[in-house]
Amino acid sequence: MKTTIKFGLLTAACLGMLSCNDSYLDIKPETTIQKGDFFKTESDMEMYVLNLYDFRAADFYEADATTDNASTTGNKEIKNMMLGNVTAANTTTGWDWDQLRKVNFLLENIAGSNLSEAKKKHYEGLGRYFRARFYAEKVQRFSDVPWVDKVISEKDEASLFGPRNKREEVVAKIMEDFAFAAANVETAKVAGKVNRWVVLQEYSRFALYEGTYRKYHTYLNLEKTVQEFLTKAYQTSEEIMTKGGFSIHNTGKPEADYLSLYNSSSLENNPEVILGRMYATNIINRSDWPGMFGSYEYYPLRDMLQSYLMKDGSVFTSKQGYETMGFVDEFKNRDPRLAQTYAAPGWELIYVSTYSQGPGIYIQQMTKNFSGYHQIKGFLNYKEQDTRFDMDIPLYRYAEVLLNFAEAKAELGLANQADLDRSVNLLRRRAGMPDMPITPALDPKMARDYSNVTAGNKSLILEIRRERRVELAFEGFRFNDLMRWHAGKLLEKKPQGIYFSGLGNHDMTGDGVPDVKLIDQSQSIPEVREKNSLGVPLRYFRVGKFGHDVSFFLSEGNKGYIDVVDKVGEFEQPKYYYRPVPQNDVNLNPNLKQIFNW
Repeated sequence: MKTTIKFGLLTAACLGMLSCNDSYLDIKPETTIQKGDFFKTESDMEMYVLNLYDFRAADFYEADATTDNASTTGNKEIKNMMLGNVTAANTTTGWDWDQLRKVNFLLENIAGSNLSEAKKKHYEGLGRYFRARFYAEKVQRFSDVPWVDKVISEKDEASLFGPRNKREEVVAKIMEDFAFAAANVETAKVAGKVNRWVVLQEYSRFALYEGTYRKYHTYLNLEKTVQEFLTKAYQTSEEIMTKGGFSIHNTGKPEADYLSLYNSSSLENNPEVILGRMYATNIINRSDWPGMFGSYEYYPLRDMLQSYLMKDGSVFTSKQGYETMGFVDEFKNRDPRLAQTYAAPGWELIYVSTYSQGPGIYIQQMTKNFSGYHQIKGFLNYKEQDTRFDMDIPLYRYAEVLLNFAEAKAELGLANQADLDRSVNLLRRRAGMPDMPITPALDPKMARDYSNVTAGNKSLILEIRRERRVELAFEGFRFNDLMRWHAGKLLEKKPQGIYFSGLGNHDMTGDGVPDVKLIDQSQSIPEVREKNSLGVPLRYFRVGKFGHDVSFFLSEGNKGYIDVVDKVGEFEQPKYYYRPVPQNDVNLNPNLKQIFNW
């Protein structure tokens, strides 16, 4: 029995008991729990803090949707925005303040508790950590936002109808909150709970975000502060590296160790997991929804696959003919993490559902508007439901800390080989990949994609970005990374699926025997289908250009990459790095001026 079950049940109970739906501009009673009767003991504080836990464990479902890692047929904001369908008038999300009110309510009531001064500072640190988390997301979405560090009463019109604070003012407050939390939150490691190491990881994450954002978004005129943020990013990471006692999960099995992090029934003692979400069958069940793998809404893309290196460390996109390489060949001799992230030729499907074919060696099921690629990282490929219900999720991994450290030092021009060897090369060694040298060869494709990187160590910065993309694939980092690097234009690339050289028979499993047959849109799929040399009927697909009545679309009609969308739209800079305040909120408070051409 997992030791964190009791903690998980307590969390669920607290969420139900303490949840409230307060709004920043529509004040309701402070809480159903009266402060005069609560906030006295450590148990009270613990119960209330659990109510602040807002970690979104997406179970890897659509985590990187609408990036160059993966796309979706779903109705997503950035997709609609690039097609010109998003305005302040039809935007209704993001401008919510419930969590902030709950945090500030905690902070205002700590002083009256019966706790020791050290405990009071611990819980104040937790409150300020959650406030920093809250505002980090607001800044990433809106840039300038109102800073509120108290519970606003319905009579406080100055606060209720206040203007936005400038980004630099809010960020300074965020950094103060992170610093206080890092200095006062306790270090004790209890699986599933926030401690000092969790605080430091998120402190590092935000400092790296803001430092690189200011460096590459030069129109903000904040370049003078870049060094301060990037220094804090690598220093906080380094503190975890030297004092936290964490390490990369590596049992010497490069073909399996990476994927095993996402298929574990117990991450409590895993040295790489800084914060996990723990599950136990029939007590706290993990979602086992299989749509992530099947052709439901979400699908990985070819651009992501092409970013993985060859097994010898050379660049895949420097290979002759990579643009027209078929499914089986593009998986050969690659970074082992690729076949632990994508369903590679010869992979066996065990957990089947309405979204996928029957069990056995997987043969691509290709459908309109899907890429043909499938994700196995995070997919619970187990027949037994009890096994699927029991799988834990790594929310915060030590791997990200190492990547934050390496990137921040590289951006500052301070990285040396020893820095790489104790950070990104630990990740490469787990995967059985060659070490990254301090002066890697420049990848021409990445140089084109990130043309705004002009530093003398450009090749190093770009290779660390590659490592980050590969290691953290489908964990929800990619969108924010593109935004902070001022690389939104990469979202204009038309999403691509598997490449097919033409009509006829194609091997999809890597055994040299055809599995599928592509026919022209003018033909009909026969009732009696051709069999391969194994006596298995081929799967037929009618193909044509986008918009035709076919099984799926090819970019050139009878050949090319699988075409999944007709239009991607334009990423308007700098406007689309931000979101508008919903017009209804502006109508209520005219001081909330729109920015960046919204």
